Amino acid sequence: MAEVLVLVDHVDGAVRKPTLELLTLARRIGDPVAVHLGPGAETAAPVLAEHGAVKVLAADAPEFTDYLVVPKVDALQAAAAATSPAAVLVASSAEGKEVAARLALRLGSGIITDATDVTAGDDGPVATQSAFAAAFTTRSRVSRGVPVITVKPNSAPVEPAPAAGTVEPLAVTFGELATGTKVVARTPRQSTGRPELTEAAIVVSGGRGVNGAENFSVIEALADSLGAAVGASRAAVDAGWYPHTNQVGQTGKSVSPQLYIANGISGAIQHRAGMQTSKTIVAVNKDAEAPIFDLVDYGVVGDLFQVVPQLTEEITARKG
Repeated sequence: MAEVLVLVDHVDGAVRKPTLELLTLARRIGDPVAVHLGPGAETAAPVLAEHGAVKVLAADAPEFTDYLVVPKVDALQAAAAATSPAAVLVASSAEGKEVAARLALRLGSGIITDATDVTAGDDGPVATQSAFAAAFTTRSRVSRGVPVITVKPNSAPVEPAPAAGTVEPLAVTFGELATGTKVVARTPRQSTGRPELTEAAIVVSGGRGVNGAENFSVIEALADSLGAAVGASRAAVDAGWYPHTNQVGQTGKSVSPQLYIANGISGAIQHRAGMQTSKTIVAVNKDAEAPIFDLVDYGVVGDLFQVVPQLTEEITARKG
């Protein structure tokens, strides 16, 4: 079978969940080859092998941590030249989509972003996308060059499938643009103990109906009872009630969890664009005519300050 390149998302060799999901998808269309850039390849290799990587192309250089985006594109281009892959899969983060777009341009290839599924087709990989606030589901394939596809987190299960995972060095020549944008400082993000928003299996979000930063504790309590991430609508973020890093929507983060609970969120198109591919959607809103109810699997018409604490209490009781 043809090889499929998977860009490894990791922190010093600790592989993040979206990469393991990409390996599951890659096995549907070929033999997964993990591309590990930066330190920690030997640490990551057993995990990548356990989830289907037939080999790991590894490169480590200061450029991967000291400069933004372009060194990774240089490395992926080198990996593509070395393997002639059937496709390149990248996690659909802000950085991932920029890396993928630059790579597609260099390869003269088509690109598909924010895919929610990838399957084998007669003429190459077929990607599924959700468009126009879930009004349409499209199935597309790249008709020119090596398909470059970015995939939303939580779009595929993590399925172990042991393979060799042999680590091989990847020779990378950095171009002049690689050092164009330098990282001058890093500030560790304060941990909340909750899952990363874009990777969480459950997301609990609050909107304009929360009516104040001090009231987000109600949303956080429900999230913590479920082991969930906390999201917020643009209205809540613009009002200064919750950090911008937690915004779900077209101008925020795109999420695709197994369960999404929207509290006090009307369901404007901007918000729907960021959560429409969630597997199960629940909404709590006192306005029975709120657009969010057109999208949900389960809806509760009621005051979130009455409904959400009762839900949190019941979940906590059942866990106990």
